[in-house]
Amino acid sequence: MWEAFKNLIFQIIEFFYTPFGDWGMAIVVVTIIFRIIIAPLMHSQTKSNYKMQKVQPLMAEIQQKYADDPMRQQEELQKLYADAKFNPLIGCLPIFLQMPIFIALFQVLRDLGNRPEVASTNYSFYNLVPNLVYTPADAFGYGFVAFLPYLILMIVFAGATFLPMILQVKDNKNTQQRNQTLIMSGVMSLFMLWLSWSSPAGVLLFWGVSSIIAVGQQQFTQARLKRADREKEVQEEAKPVVVSVERRQQKKRQSKKH
Repeated sequence: MWEAFKNLIFQIIEFFYTPFGDWGMAIVVVTIIFRIIIAPLMHSQTKSNYKMQKVQPLMAEIQQKYADDPMRQQEELQKLYADAKFNPLIGCLPIFLQMPIFIALFQVLRDLGNRPEVASTNYSFYNLVPNLVYTPADAFGYGFVAFLPYLILMIVFAGATFLPMILQVKDNKNTQQRNQTLIMSGVMSLFMLWLSWSSPAGVLLFWGVSSIIAVGQQQFTQARLKRADREKEVQEEAKPVVVSVERRQQKKRQSKKH
C-alpha cells in the first residue's frame, strides 16, 4: 500500500516534469495543486484559530475557576467550544494531511537516483539548486558556494514553520501565552533545521513552498474575518435603541355617592 502511494507521488511529479523539463518546477506545481485541494481545510483551520483567540480569555477564566474540578472544567470548556462553534481538532488536519506526502516525497527523492527510468536525469531546479536529491549535509562537503542554495532552503524550511505561529499570536494580549507560543515555535524551528540537514532538497522545496502559500492563505482569511467582525460591530452600533414603554391603563375612579 505504501509503495503504491510512493509510486503515485512519483508518477504525479513525473507527469509535470514532462512539460517543464525540470524536477524542481514539477515539485512546485504539485505543491500548488496540493495547497489548492486543501484550501477549504486551511480556511477552516484559520477560522478555528481565530475563534480560539477570541475565546481564550473565557477559557482562562474557566480553567482558573474550576482548577480543582477537572471534570467540571472539561464540561464547561466543551460548552464554550460548542457556543463558539470552535473545534480544536480542525487545526491539526492540514498538518496530518501533509505528513504522509512529506514522508513519501522524502523517500521518493532519496531513492530517485536509483530509479532505472530516471537514473541519468538532471535533478536541478533551473540551476538554482544543483541537485534536489542531495541533502544539505551532502552539499556541505562541496564548499560554501555549492552549499548556499541548500542553506537558503533550510532557512525557508524552518522559517516557514516559525512564521505562522508568530503571526497567529501577534495580536494576543495574553503575554504569558504569547511567550509560550514564541518559545515553542523557536524550539520547533530548531528541530526543523536539524531535520532539514538530512532531508533531500526537493523535500525542503516542497515544504517551503507549501508553508509560504499557507501563510498567504492564513493572512487572507484572517483579514476577511477581521473585516467581517468590524462590519458587524458597526452594524450593532448603528442599530437604533429601542425603548419599551409599557403604558398602564388607569383605573376608573369610583364616583362618590352623595
